[in-house]
Amino acid sequence: MNLNPHDLPEALNIAEVFLYRRAALTPNAPALYFEDHVVTYAQVADATDRATAVYKKLGLELEQRVLLMLPDVPQFASAWFAAVKAGGTVCAVNPDQKPDEAAYYLNYTRAKIAVVDASVVPTLDAIRAQCPHLKHVLVVSGPVGTHLDYDAQLRAATPDPTFAPTHRDDTAVWLFTSGSTGFPKAAVHKQHDFVFNALTFALPILQYTEKDVCISVPRLAFGYALGTNLLFPFLAGASTVLFKEKATPEKLFALISKHRPTFFTAVPTSLNNILHAPGIAQADLKSLRVTISAGEALPAELYEKWKAKTGVEILDGIGSAEMFHIFITNRLGDVKLGSLGRVVDGYEAKICDDDGRTLPTGDIGTLWVRGDSMAVEYWQQHDKSKATFRGDWCVSADKFRQDEAGYFYYCGRGDDMLKVGGKWLSPLEVENHLLKHPAVREAAVVAFKDKDGLEKPKAYVALHPNHTANETLAQALQAHVREGLSAFKAPRQVVFIDALPRSDRGKVLKGQLRE
Repeated sequence: MNLNPHDLPEALNIAEVFLYRRAALTPNAPALYFEDHVVTYAQVADATDRATAVYKKLGLELEQRVLLMLPDVPQFASAWFAAVKAGGTVCAVNPDQKPDEAAYYLNYTRAKIAVVDASVVPTLDAIRAQCPHLKHVLVVSGPVGTHLDYDAQLRAATPDPTFAPTHRDDTAVWLFTSGSTGFPKAAVHKQHDFVFNALTFALPILQYTEKDVCISVPRLAFGYALGTNLLFPFLAGASTVLFKEKATPEKLFALISKHRPTFFTAVPTSLNNILHAPGIAQADLKSLRVTISAGEALPAELYEKWKAKTGVEILDGIGSAEMFHIFITNRLGDVKLGSLGRVVDGYEAKICDDDGRTLPTGDIGTLWVRGDSMAVEYWQQHDKSKATFRGDWCVSADKFRQDEAGYFYYCGRGDDMLKVGGKWLSPLEVENHLLKHPAVREAAVVAFKDKDGLEKPKAYVALHPNHTANETLAQALQAHVREGLSAFKAPRQVVFIDALPRSDRGKVLKGQLRE
């Protein structure tokens, strides 16, 4: 049955859409590559049926949350799909959580069941008394202690092929925001949100096929990779490479050589690290046909270097936890350098002032977007929900401008924008220009108050090897910006650091730099 994104059936379960339709069509086709194992679609479906039975035996009821704290392993797929197949709501976070963070997620979600990597067990044992809602812990890939062994439970279970009678508007998934201030909050998503984006963005624009092999730097716990490295390829019958380890250039070179992926999901930082890695000269990246970038701004210089090395365009775009996935993007054969591309068919976007009035073309303002993958709310954040979700529109925290041809340009987060001498300054513009200097590996620009209490730009700069941080270089970087941009945009201070602070999603933590 073909699905119409604008008229989805009322009875809808995303496990059936993204996994079981493909398992019925090509049961023996490879779905996952992990270490030396190949997992077929039939095997993923069988594991999901067994996990469904285990969840039900443990008392999972409709709409109850299941929390995953797993790396990118095959068990992530079965645990994730089984939660929604059984009618629960699945939440996923990176397994590398500190005790207070793990306790926060367990109490915030009120999850009765958690599926975790063995590395998480000591943390859970230390905080268990603080988490009254948690009843059962299923452990993957290692010693289970006093908890349940996920794989052993699945082996002993009788597969349950039934789907919960879920509605297209039932809650299915919580996606966590990046948490730039305080703990991350959850954007609450419905079943149909994921199908809508897959049918409007993923299949028509990224053009997945059964022959594609996908690999990702971001982890499946994040909505970005959940889409591009699990849901979208499964819908098309493609296969995915999973790995537990950190996505270092060396690890990626080895996996790309072994599996010859065609799709590469990345963020600009990872692309930059790859291009400057010692092994790049010998790396064979010719299998790639699509490189996807999101999560932070893509400098034009980085795009040019990547295309020169691989011959592959980078499709830079913007998505969010609030909208599930990408809604503005460049396209194959239609990349406008420096822009994030055009709005995806099925979505609408506009640039507004602080009062919600649409601004003239070319003016910088706040990005508003609407489309049928928008979250319902932030869980337990009523005031923030009202400020962000206004009718059909999602009001972002990002500043953009749009040109006459309909291409969108990211100017920075609203709280990142500087006003210097009465003029707006986009930190991104200065950062991109600094990256053109041969000494600069990465840069971030934030505001500081000068001796007169006026806002001025300050640059934090990490250097390439064989360059020395000193006052002479700082002055050279300031002159470099003045030569290429208006003089008021040049940083008044340059601070050299080893590396920019980043979140687990790879985003620069500018709040730390301001402090």
